[in-house]
Amino acid sequence: MQVLHVCSELFPLLKTGGLADVAGALPAAQIAEGADVRVLIPAFPDVKKGLGETQVIGTLDTFAGYVTLSLGYFDGVGIYLIDVPGLYDRPGSPYHDQSSFAYADNHLRFALLSWMACELALGFDHHWQPNIVHSHDWHAGLASAYIRARHAPVKTVFTVHNLAFQGLFGGHHIDELYIPREFFQMHGLEFYGQISYLKAGLYYSDHVTTVSPTYAKEITRPEYGYGMESLLQLREREGRLTGILNGVDDAIWQPRDDVLLSARYDAEDLRSKAINKAYLQRAMGLDVDDSRLVFAVVSRLTSQKGLDLVLEALPDLLERGGQLALLGAGDAVLQQAFLAAAADNPGQVGVQLGYHEAFSHRIIGGADVIMVPSRFEPCGLTQLYGLKYGTLPLVRRTGGLADTVVDCALENLADGTASGFVFEEPTGKSLASAIRRAFVLWSRPKHWRHVQQHAMGIDFGWKVAAQEYLTLYNRLMS
Repeated sequence: MQVLHVCSELFPLLKTGGLADVAGALPAAQIAEGADVRVLIPAFPDVKKGLGETQVIGTLDTFAGYVTLSLGYFDGVGIYLIDVPGLYDRPGSPYHDQSSFAYADNHLRFALLSWMACELALGFDHHWQPNIVHSHDWHAGLASAYIRARHAPVKTVFTVHNLAFQGLFGGHHIDELYIPREFFQMHGLEFYGQISYLKAGLYYSDHVTTVSPTYAKEITRPEYGYGMESLLQLREREGRLTGILNGVDDAIWQPRDDVLLSARYDAEDLRSKAINKAYLQRAMGLDVDDSRLVFAVVSRLTSQKGLDLVLEALPDLLERGGQLALLGAGDAVLQQAFLAAAADNPGQVGVQLGYHEAFSHRIIGGADVIMVPSRFEPCGLTQLYGLKYGTLPLVRRTGGLADTVVDCALENLADGTASGFVFEEPTGKSLASAIRRAFVLWSRPKHWRHVQQHAMGIDFGWKVAAQEYLTLYNRLMS
């Protein structure tokens, strides 16, 4: 089986969010299960630099300019690069400039990503042709539309990592992008007069997946569907919508081997976790005291992530003697509010704006609780890292958070299934109640340690997800 993943970012070469972690880990996991897997990605500067030497597969004149397609290898995975310097060789993120303004030609930049996926499906590389084209998020959503329009002999899978980001562009681009006019309708990729790259993936793919079973159910409801719920309800009835839970890359997130930690540890010997805690407290300007319960946040600072709820519950957390260490960036109002909290509560609140991959390991390794209070969360990886590192997750019951964390209710403590703290309503009051329960468990060290050890023993490796995707591919091909 030959599988082509189509994506816009790829860990460790280029990362802005969890999509990169998935795209970086899933292909290798599928190769380990016997599939022949490659990845297609634009030749962004960081990707080109990290990949190094490549071989030119061919050149092509397209609606978006003259393309050179190259192939290189990273950790055993073949990576196709779409090299159009005028489109991709830019500072800033893959999606916006250094002032956070979306690039005005994003419709071309990401349509070309999908167009080249279709070219590979049609045999552009004479030595390798996919059976399955697996596209990720709106950036690659047009791939299934182009494949349908050009009758490429492959099956298509589209994974929604976050339905909130839809890739909407003006309908007047339809001819410029070589999309058939008949595709621009309600039963197609049109969405309120615009071209929706996300809807193209949802509508034209042979199968749609999301990154957790609960999120797959949630997006069929109006409160989570962003206007796509009717289409997704149809896909569900047709048996063409599946939730497959993301995994954790054990080669990167493993406390007994993690060189980014101050001291390594495992579930059998957690004593060295205290060394990481002391490092974190010093690094974040917190009082160094192992008896204090340290809560951590590693997140984009947005309303979706529920960070306003953390601010609302923070006085109660601090009054009980807890500490907060936060790493993240995003909404300016939230950034200023957390900086103000740190200024008002020296020794108890530490804030570092921005994102640093290495420091995120040190926070998750050193904290006692990792908070993910999202209003919605397709899968979430942070809570999985927390489980792996014995840093108990405190999460809202939604999406992948509901699928991965078992609340420390009495019955779950009694039967040994508890792995964290779960609250229901997206309110500061509900979050504060979960924080209080964390303090109660913290006051019982033996029980806390038992929950830690159970959490660290849960298997969220990529092997299970890789097998589920391969089973889906086989079903489509048969």
